Amino acid sequence: MRKLFLNKWKPASLLLALVIVFSGTLKAQTTGKIIHVNTDDVSIVLSVDENGIPVFRHFGKRLAHPEEVTLESRDLAPNYGYRYDLRQAFPTFGAGYIYDPMLKVTHADGNLSTDLKFEGQRTWLDANDRNITHTELTLKDRVYPLTVKIFYDAYAKENVITQRMSVTNSGKKPVMLEEFASSFAHFKRKSYHLTHFAGDWASEMGSMEEELFEGTKVIDSKSGTRSSRFQNGSFMLSVDAPGQEKYGEVYAGALAWSGNFRMAFHRDHQGQLHVLAGAHPFGSAYPLAKGEVFETPKMVWTYSDQGKGLASRNLHRWAREYALRDGAKERPIVLNSWEGAYFDFDEKVLTDMMNDASAMGVEMFVLDDGWFGNKYPRNNDDAGLGDWQVNKKKLPRGIPHLVNHAESQNINFGIWIEPEMVNPRSELAENHPEWIVQRPNRELKVWRDQLLLDLTNPKVQDFVFTSIDNILSANPKIAYVKWDSNRHVENIGSTHLPKKEQSRFWVDYTKGLYKIYDRLVAKHPSVILQVCSSGGGRLDYGSLPYHHEFWASDDTDPYERIFIQWGTNHIYPAIATGSHVSAQPNHQTGRLSPLKFRFDVAMSGRLGLELQPKHMNAEEKVFSKKAIETYKAEIRPVVQFGDLYRLHSPYERDGWASIMYAKPEKDEAILFAYSIQHHNREEFPIIRLDGLDAKARYRITELNKNGKSHFSADGKAFSGEYLMNAGLEIRINEYAESAVFKLTKE
Repeated sequence: MRKLFLNKWKPASLLLALVIVFSGTLKAQTTGKIIHVNTDDVSIVLSVDENGIPVFRHFGKRLAHPEEVTLESRDLAPNYGYRYDLRQAFPTFGAGYIYDPMLKVTHADGNLSTDLKFEGQRTWLDANDRNITHTELTLKDRVYPLTVKIFYDAYAKENVITQRMSVTNSGKKPVMLEEFASSFAHFKRKSYHLTHFAGDWASEMGSMEEELFEGTKVIDSKSGTRSSRFQNGSFMLSVDAPGQEKYGEVYAGALAWSGNFRMAFHRDHQGQLHVLAGAHPFGSAYPLAKGEVFETPKMVWTYSDQGKGLASRNLHRWAREYALRDGAKERPIVLNSWEGAYFDFDEKVLTDMMNDASAMGVEMFVLDDGWFGNKYPRNNDDAGLGDWQVNKKKLPRGIPHLVNHAESQNINFGIWIEPEMVNPRSELAENHPEWIVQRPNRELKVWRDQLLLDLTNPKVQDFVFTSIDNILSANPKIAYVKWDSNRHVENIGSTHLPKKEQSRFWVDYTKGLYKIYDRLVAKHPSVILQVCSSGGGRLDYGSLPYHHEFWASDDTDPYERIFIQWGTNHIYPAIATGSHVSAQPNHQTGRLSPLKFRFDVAMSGRLGLELQPKHMNAEEKVFSKKAIETYKAEIRPVVQFGDLYRLHSPYERDGWASIMYAKPEKDEAILFAYSIQHHNREEFPIIRLDGLDAKARYRITELNKNGKSHFSADGKAFSGEYLMNAGLEIRINEYAESAVFKLTKE
């Protein structure tokens, strides 16, 4: 599997790739030049005007003749003296663009303006993957020694295009970057409808749509660590009409960055929309020394002329191939100890859980919080963070005993860590108070009994990496690490950064995190990593290249998870969506749900369990074992590697929800249907399927029935045309009643 780390650009690999294909050179013709970035079905087209300014011309369905964009006049308000200014492709502050710029620089002499002129372009196929085309545009300030490069990477089959920017200070004196977006896009349509995703702890990725009117709508995060705790750095933009699943033009975007971000959607007085996305400039003025290069994270884009559904499938296919670790590798079924044991366990509690997990067919046992700390034992959340030594009282024979026991049960073993945090009651806080994020002359604000370690400091980066590396090196059979991060940034300040450069903290913290990830992945490439941050608080395409999966939410209530995963899987793929069956009443909501419903919801992602098996009765264990067998044999291959089709939204307020996964070859599919409220006795949903071969016939088999069939024609075959147009009547009408079907092409 080919992997592309979104926050990186490796110059050596680019130099190697230059020999493949060139289109233009850095000294090529500029005025009137057409810049065409394209995939199989999508085009971004720019032109360069007579003043050397790149102008945004087209973003949408691929153009066979992009040069035709210059045959018509699209100048804006030429009588007002700012021709093209509202359509600059890379707008800067002080050069005629009157809204939020992509770049704002204060030069060494105090000049606040930047005026860029196009210098040249080069385009080449990737040296290792001919599916990827790289485009590099070079612009230079007309007066000052400042060079800007814009990079587009186009993924042909997946119809994804990424954009990022680098800024180089070639002068003798430092400059200050004050705005540094990754991407800018321009649209001129009759209306714009923005779908974005927001929530809080245990209610992540709620989906909402709103029409954009004149003014600015901002989606952003200033939490520093938990990039998507309240707002996720992603969106879908439907033009000319509200968003639909199968119809209409939709643009989807997601920022590959795990720190503060900002996405601004400005509809101007002429009805045009300006979309700016990148790392948040809030409090983040960044000094750029002589010869220094600043690189922004990538902004990920796709376009669909077939509604939101195709936009999601484009992103999912791209993610499995390029933006997720081992995206072609099947994910294991996990039993996580947290809701089953919390902090209260010893060796026998854990080994008994492993025994039960193995008997049910679970493939991975993960020991969550509470296993470490001796002077300050981790018996609750107010002590021990930072002291990554095994608690001798709870686990006298240490991690090796647990790993060996897991192996004896034919399951793998994983462990939880929260290495960015420290409790005030810890040996680490006592020994290295200077490593804690802190403000001079201010009281430390403790939240969740935690403080934050300063990852801008290379010594702290070394400590964090070494702490994890020591655990994994001493226990090489550990197969899984759950990396948590449970608080935001307060006490902003670093004892490591110079006094006059404290505003670098927000960017450098995230860069420091990525450096640790880089080292960990290089040293332990076979260890599965899960990203967790109070649940789904660090869900972004900046973290995912280092991780195999994410914990979507600490809320395991299946009713809530239908909504959480509905929003999540608009942007992020099911293969990486940790979705667990938990006990009832649910620990977060107190809601009761049948075991079948809990499984049917969890099986629509990466199936796992979050409970104490010994609290299950014999009937529940038998059902769970059978459901896990079914997931392995029938469901997992389709859900984890198939294409998602959202059939009926839980937001429709009629009490139904349905999704389907189909293999790209359209030979197998899995259909999930959920009733999420009580209905009339004879009221049942009719679900129209999607993603099938209309001319083929599909045999329908209900799975996970638990003794009751929900489809009168179970086992019979229907044409794809019938299934997609007439649909199926699924006989579910009570709250938390559900059904799962497999469709097999005959």
